[in-house]
Amino acid sequence: MDKLRNMEVMVAVVEAGSFAAAARQLQISAVMVGKHIQQLEAHLGARLFQRSTRQNSLTEVGAAFYEDSKRVLEQVRWAESAVERSRAVPQGLLRVSAPFTLGNHVIAPLVADFLKRHEQVRVDLQLTDSVVDLAGEGFDLAVRIGQVVNEGLVARPLRPYRMVIAAAPAYLQRHGTPRRAADLAQHQCLSHSVWQRRVEWTLRDGKEEFFWPENARFVCNQGDGLRQAALRGLGLIMQPEVLLADDLASGALVPVMQHCLPVPRPVHLVYAPDRRQLPKLARFVEFVVAALGTA
Repeated sequence: MDKLRNMEVMVAVVEAGSFAAAARQLQISAVMVGKHIQQLEAHLGARLFQRSTRQNSLTEVGAAFYEDSKRVLEQVRWAESAVERSRAVPQGLLRVSAPFTLGNHVIAPLVADFLKRHEQVRVDLQLTDSVVDLAGEGFDLAVRIGQVVNEGLVARPLRPYRMVIAAAPAYLQRHGTPRRAADLAQHQCLSHSVWQRRVEWTLRDGKEEFFWPENARFVCNQGDGLRQAALRGLGLIMQPEVLLADDLASGALVPVMQHCLPVPRPVHLVYAPDRRQLPKLARFVEFVVAALGTA
């Protein structure tokens, strides 16, 4: 019986919330997840989960064993990383988390360029707009937009995250070019469903503050969907500069109201202090900072 593997599966079940979710995360079948748990319970002579038709909840023994297993697995990862730190050549798996749009358009290309230089490194890049738990979810580092909450992490500043307001030339010819934030009320605006009512992208026009209109004709939960609509002349779009850069450069989209743009948000590369000496991590951090800078 592989005790460590069984413990990894058990921790994954608890943190993923179900056998099925843990199976997807571990890329094994739900049946195999159940077998690992059964082996563990048989070895311990105790039931770890209280099973029902609706959910699986930890027993009192299971809750204690879960906490101990997390500590054991972290010690194993530390022992493995100690060996890796002794190697001069970067190698092994590097797990990176990044926000979807920034990750897709900026971080993913950088990862590809990095891998070309370091043939013994493998990268698992996970794109999500959720804030991941680095240690708990097994990530080496993450790219985060916004202020970094003090979590005891090293935070390296990168280029700020800027927004752009733009539209296709055809739309501006039909509806005119907005000059002030107040003009948005007379325009067709394309809106992202996630930040409709959030305040981090407040528009400023002189002393007045405005929010992006909520009564949008087209709402989407992905920026690229809004971009496609804007390219077809459906309306005004406010999206990250990194998403629209190529369209702005080609003239497919035209920037407007540049004096009203929201304040750029800070971006950081974050990682645990005890992992900074890993060659794969140190080289990747250097590579990203050199490419993106802090300006």
